[in-house]
Amino acid sequence: MKSMWKISKAKRKRVAVAMSGGVDSSLAAALLLKEGYEVIGLTFRMWPKNECAASFKRACCSLEAVTRARAVAEDIGIPYYVFDFSEEFKKNVIDYFCEEYLKGFTPNPCVVCNEKIKFGLLHEKALALDADLIATGHYVDKVFDKKRNRFLLKEGRDKGKDQSYFLFSLSQEQLRYATFPLADYTKEKTRRTAKKFRLKTYNTVSSQDICFIQDLNYAEYIKKKMGVEIKEGDIADKNGKVLGRHKGIPYYTIGQRRGLRIAYSEPLYVIGIDRPGNRVIVGTRKDVLKGSLTAHRLNWIAIEDIDKPLRVKAKIRYNHSKEDAAVTRIGSDSVRVDFDAPQEAPAPGQAVVFYDKDMVVGGGWIKEAL
Repeated sequence: MKSMWKISKAKRKRVAVAMSGGVDSSLAAALLLKEGYEVIGLTFRMWPKNECAASFKRACCSLEAVTRARAVAEDIGIPYYVFDFSEEFKKNVIDYFCEEYLKGFTPNPCVVCNEKIKFGLLHEKALALDADLIATGHYVDKVFDKKRNRFLLKEGRDKGKDQSYFLFSLSQEQLRYATFPLADYTKEKTRRTAKKFRLKTYNTVSSQDICFIQDLNYAEYIKKKMGVEIKEGDIADKNGKVLGRHKGIPYYTIGQRRGLRIAYSEPLYVIGIDRPGNRVIVGTRKDVLKGSLTAHRLNWIAIEDIDKPLRVKAKIRYNHSKEDAAVTRIGSDSVRVDFDAPQEAPAPGQAVVFYDKDMVVGGGWIKEAL
């Protein structure tokens, strides 16, 4: 096994790999080592030990995941470090997630985790260990454009696994130190190569999107974590007519159809959250479709800023298709996005990401659907 990972002396840049215990980050480490880099493995623990259930198989950075990552590091012969970021993760990711839902918004903790934790705190630890680069197992690509004098973020080869949406908020400084060994890999090729390299993680189950919620019952998790009472309230149509009762605002999100428990002549969808009035607003299919939205807290990657209307392909959630749109500046840190065709349920609190073909132009956080 050791002979497979013999490091070339011609290339000794040190790369810190964020290892989650899954096949993607494991292969990223192995590929970099094979290419001759000096590799070190880093894992961050996201929650206190009493919450880090070993039986929680789909969570990255659980005790089981840390054990797998450590085993891979030992097998390929690289140093391995685990950092306790449970306090920072709670503050920056979990509390944000819970507070946004309590406000009636739909948060995206994966974007925040990448920005604040993986390419924030973990990046700082990597630099403290004299790393030249930090690598992850994301299916994305990064290139430097000399003409723009900017680092660009692009989709990975595997469009079905592309994760560029989740990285739209990275700064130029964060991208400068980032490398993505799986840019040209498909998930199938990743597993096949990992098996060829005899990595223990080659057949591990992929982690779920919200990795810190075991049963995916968001409202119950928020209730327990924040120690708050979730109050029932009215479900009303857009004219204010009360149609039923809801279980509590965190149980609902824009575009939701199931769980409304209302008999009506046609299917009803959640079209709004009235937090001050503790009401869930519902409407028909046509009410869910929106032609425009506003976004704020913008981050631009491919350009310095926007100074005139910009044609893009816009994506309003991770599993949504990219759609033609025009982006126009409306404030110092706000834009209006006008779609060529109405889009289904843009949700305040979610990210909207702008593309030019396979390149991420930038993005922001949805403030209001119009």
